[in-house]
Amino acid sequence: MNPIFQRLMNNATRLTRVGDLQAATAAIQAALRGGVPAAAASTDRRDVIDVEAREVPDFARAFDDVAPAAPAGNVYDSGRFIAGSHGDATGHRDFKLYIPPGAGERPLPLVVMLHGCTQNPDDFAAGTAMNDAALAQGFFVLYPAQSQQMNPQRCWNWFKHNHQVRGRGEPALLAGMTREVMARHAIDPNRVYVAGLSAGGAMAAILGDAYPDLYAAVGVHSGLAAGSATDLPSALGAMKGGGTNTRDAASGVATIVFHGDADTTVHPSNGEQVIAASVGTATSVEVERLKGAGGRSTTRRVHRASDGAVVAEHWLVHGAPHAWSGGRAKGSYTDTHGPDASAEMVRFFLAHPRRQAH
Repeated sequence: MNPIFQRLMNNATRLTRVGDLQAATAAIQAALRGGVPAAAASTDRRDVIDVEAREVPDFARAFDDVAPAAPAGNVYDSGRFIAGSHGDATGHRDFKLYIPPGAGERPLPLVVMLHGCTQNPDDFAAGTAMNDAALAQGFFVLYPAQSQQMNPQRCWNWFKHNHQVRGRGEPALLAGMTREVMARHAIDPNRVYVAGLSAGGAMAAILGDAYPDLYAAVGVHSGLAAGSATDLPSALGAMKGGGTNTRDAASGVATIVFHGDADTTVHPSNGEQVIAASVGTATSVEVERLKGAGGRSTTRRVHRASDGAVVAEHWLVHGAPHAWSGGRAKGSYTDTHGPDASAEMVRFFLAHPRRQAH
C-alpha cells in the first residue's frame, strides 16, 4: 500500500478515536487524493472510500458486440458481451451486458454484478469469470459501471446517506437499469439477483434491502451491511471493525456472504453483520468445515428458517485477503486459491427464486 496513503489513513483513524471527525474527514479525503491538499484538488471530486489497487483500462463505450472468454466456436456459440448505457431522473451510467446463447427462446435469470473500487465491468467480468458461469448455465449478467465523475475511484457511494434508500441516488438508478434490461430482454422477473465486491458488495446489500420486490437474493463479497455507515468517518469505522446496524428489522432477503478472515481492508465481522441484517438471529445454523481444492479451507454457516428452508449462507475463507474467492488472476482483486465464489453464488441464487405473493 502507498506509504503516504497508509500514514494519512492511520492519522484519520487516530483522529476518529479522539472525536475530531472534521479533521478525520479531511485526512481521509487527502489520502484518497493521493496526499494532494484540498486546495489543489478539483472542486468537483466526490468523497471516496477505497484501498490502493492497480488501474485497468476503461471499457469501450460503443454499443458493439464483444465475444467473452469461451470455448472454441463463433461469437454466437459463446454468447455476446455488449456495451450500453442507462439514464433517468436519478442519473446516468454505462454498463456491459452478457447475453447467453439461446437468449429469447425462454425467460432466463439475470445476475447484476457490482464491481469494487477502481474496477470496471470488463475487469470484474474477467476476474469473477461470471460470464463463463452464465454460458454454462444460461443466464444474463449485467455489469453496471460507476462513473469516475461521481466517484474518482469508481466506488459505489454506499457510505452516503442519500445513496442508501429506495427511490433515491444510486439504488434507484441501479434498480432502473435492471428494469430497463428486463424490459428489453426475455428475463424471468422471479429470478433476478444482485452481487458485488467490497463497495459493490455494500451496494448489493443496500439494493436487497431497498428493493426486495426486484432482487430475489443477494451476494455480498467482502462488503458491509446496509446502513452500516452514513458518512466517511462512520464508513472508516465500519471497515476497520464493523458497522452499527441501523435497520429496525431484518430484510428477509436470501443472502450469501463470502469474506476472507485475513481481509485487512473490510473487517471480517462485517460479513456476520450482513447476515444478521438479512435474516436476523431467529434461524438455526449448521456449521461445516470445508477444504477447498485450491488450498484454502472454509467455514460455512448455513442458516435455516423454521420450516427448514435455507435463507442464508456465510462462507468465511481462512487466510483469504480482500479479493474475490476463486477468481482469475487476469482480473484485479482476485484470490485464485479460495473456493469458487461465483459458482457458489450462482448455485445459491438459482435455488432462491423470488417468493410469490399469496
